[in-house]
This record gives sequence, C-alpha cells and structure tokens, in this order.
Amino acid sequence: MLHVRINEHLTVQTKARVERLFSYVEGNFLAGRAFSDWFDLNFQALRWCTEVANTKTKRSLGMSPEAAYLMERPHLLLLPPYVPPVYQTLARLVDSEGFVHIDTNRYSVPEKLIGKRVQVLKFWDRIEVVHANERVAEHQRRIAEHDRRVSLAGHHQPSSRSSSHSSPSPEETALRGHSQILDSFVAELKKRSAGRAIRPLKRLLDLKRTYPDEPFLAACGKALDFGLFDLARIEKMILSCIAGEFFQIPDEEEKS
Repeated sequence: MLHVRINEHLTVQTKARVERLFSYVEGNFLAGRAFSDWFDLNFQALRWCTEVANTKTKRSLGMSPEAAYLMERPHLLLLPPYVPPVYQTLARLVDSEGFVHIDTNRYSVPEKLIGKRVQVLKFWDRIEVVHANERVAEHQRRIAEHDRRVSLAGHHQPSSRSSSHSSPSPEETALRGHSQILDSFVAELKKRSAGRAIRPLKRLLDLKRTYPDEPFLAACGKALDFGLFDLARIEKMILSCIAGEFFQIPDEEEKS
C-alpha cells in the first residue's frame, strides 16, 4: 500500500490565503487515506473534488463551486476537442548496454541505437523514446522507485550463450592482436559485461574504425589506468585528444 502522510508530498511555499487552500486539501483529503498506487491516488482525488470539495458552500462565493459552475456554464466557451498531454522533453545518450537513464531508473531501447542520441518524452505515467522522428520505445514510468532496470522484449539479444558460442566473437577477433593496450582493455571490458560482451565490443570496434589509432589507444590506456569502461566517456576522451591536432587555429603572428 502507498501511505501518504500530511505535508510529505505537498510542499507549500506560499502564504496567507493560498496556503490555506493547500491546508484544506491536506487536512480533508490526504488525512487518514491510503492508496495502492499513484493511479489510485488520482482517482480518489478526482472523486473527492467532485463529491465533496465542489459541493461545499464557500463563504467567498455565497454558494458551492458546483452551483457557481452551473450558473456560468451557458456563458463558457468549449475547449478544443483535443488537449495535448503534458510532458517534459529530455535529451539522452544510449549507454553501452542499450538503456537511457531517467530519474535513477534505466529504460531499454533497441540495441542498434547504442551510442546514439535520442529524445525522451517524460509523461507523468510513461516514458517514450524517439529517434529520427520515430518512436522506438515506450515504457510505463516507474514512479517512486529507484535504481530499477526496465527492459522490453526484442530490444536486446539474450546475454546467455550456449557452449557452441564459447569461441571469441567476430568483434573481439577484430579488436585483438593490434596492441597490448587494446588487448588488455578488451579483456577487462569482457570481465565487466555479460556473456561474450557483444554489444560493448561492437561499440568499441566502431570507435576504433572511426578515430585515428593514436588517440584511440591513448584513451584506452588512460581508461585502463583509471578503471573506466564507459564507452561514451571514452569517446569524449578520444575527441579531446584529437581536438588539438585537427582543429588548431593559428594565432595572428603565424598568419603574418
């Protein structure tokens, strides 16, 4: 059961008349109630507003809010037939395991988007992930939960492998044998990943093929020294290494 205490979920930062409105809800709706989840809380709140709060006579109106509404209703204008839902837009980078991080929880996306930037629409009850103007994932939002890992079927390949897959993967074979630093990094990366570490090794191979060898190996060496195996951060280290070589701007004396 979800127990809500007075003043626990409503932080009042207003004074005088406005503060009394918060106090009315806390003392008359929240007090003594229990809720099974956030959906139940919203359902009970709507019912209480309709059956209790709006039927009570208000001194400032000289009548109940419901009676005032019935008097004003003939003069009101209809809203548009569709009201867009309220959501917060967030930018996220898909991590090396195929998840986006929202409020300490992790939500899965298709593994083909590892290392890609996506747009996350955070609704009150769900999470939607959009890439290239296409919705690629939708999850029920985990409210009041922390450090949860939420996965959908079909987003990731099974991490377990049979004995027939005990040999090195094509990605590992392509990475090994070029440098002792890279061999050591691959070995440590496999220790920290499930199965044959296909996804992180594939991402590492993409980095190797994308960037020059010298900054790539230098970043891998520093990552080994610090025990860092987040490939998104390693890519930033590679970019930092090559920034000075490829984007140097000559000063005024050199131009002359």
